[in-house]
Amino acid sequence: METIHKPIIGDSRSMKDLADKSIDLVVTSPPYPMIEMWDEIFSSLRPSIKSLLAKGEGSRAFEAMHEILDTTWEECYRVLKPGGFACINIGDATRTIKKNFALYTNHARILTSTQKIGFSSLPCILWRKQTNAPNKFMGSGMLPAGAYVTLEHEYVLILRKGGKREFTREADKINRRQSALFWEERNAWFSDVWFDIKGTVQSLGDKTARKRSAAYPFELALRLINMYSVKGDQVLDPFLGTGTTMAAAMAMGRNSVGYEMDPSLGPVISAMTKTVVGSAHQAIQQRLVRHISFVLERMEAKGPLKHQNSHYGFPVITAQEKELLFNLPLKIVQSPDHKYKATYDKLPQKEFCRDWSQLLQGKEAGKIINAMKKTKTSKNGFTQEELF
Repeated sequence: METIHKPIIGDSRSMKDLADKSIDLVVTSPPYPMIEMWDEIFSSLRPSIKSLLAKGEGSRAFEAMHEILDTTWEECYRVLKPGGFACINIGDATRTIKKNFALYTNHARILTSTQKIGFSSLPCILWRKQTNAPNKFMGSGMLPAGAYVTLEHEYVLILRKGGKREFTREADKINRRQSALFWEERNAWFSDVWFDIKGTVQSLGDKTARKRSAAYPFELALRLINMYSVKGDQVLDPFLGTGTTMAAAMAMGRNSVGYEMDPSLGPVISAMTKTVVGSAHQAIQQRLVRHISFVLERMEAKGPLKHQNSHYGFPVITAQEKELLFNLPLKIVQSPDHKYKATYDKLPQKEFCRDWSQLLQGKEAGKIINAMKKTKTSKNGFTQEELF
């Protein structure tokens, strides 16, 4: 099993390297209009934006910034296959311009634009960003009629091109079943509010790169890729940044391509590829540990489960989970043309392949539950002995 990943230094408003209907999934986080750190980028693409901000014309500047993004959304629609999804992580903005404090609803503006292009808008996700800010309000503090509610969440907009994706060939059906989610993951991930994902520090150690990036959490990209694609699919990030989406695609056995206008981020993306194997092992181990812990607690409360996974041997809630299989990336190699090739293990992780039917019903099941709850995975993973 192999996947190919291609970062492109270029403008996603013209993705001429990509053919029509060649992409299965878009996962991205664009520059946020009306967030001050992005003013320079937007103004470099449309100089009138700088003068609009200087004049205090916030609404017009907001619209001009989104018109730049609109062209990329049109390109995403062009390259997506029918039935393909676009997941856009975006936050609204608050800003004071000429003493006028206002909210700029980026998520609503993108939804309006993408629906005009032809996308169908599906229920979105709110993810609550954990914050350690000492002041949880803006404005006049404790005095009525002067304080403003703080923004502590971002949106993941879920868009689809056309109708439901079909899997008609038997090989595609098998691949889809092997790409399944655990029942308990499906329940948590397809909730419309996420509280358990931490934000990502947006600083870069490379002094030649821009001081801040639009980086979003690896876990967020990982979830979306698992929710809306299958192994071997082609994932696009038109605002690649530091390469988080590409890293998640590598970790989960998807192909990927990404566009990034800032050439100074090239070395950052390259450095990212050197950490993917470890991050993928950790993420997959965590998913397996969480499932086993869930199964133990479920069986303790409600008795034996009906189904069993054919690769690992542990119980699962539904028949759709019986063929679920994780493929660990083994290595990632860069080619002379700046593409990256990832190779994967075809076999299930041997430390999780056990006679679970006997183990989980034995006297030691309670001890295993407690051990699972206390297990902390490190960057180097853990051994079978540490788990069991």
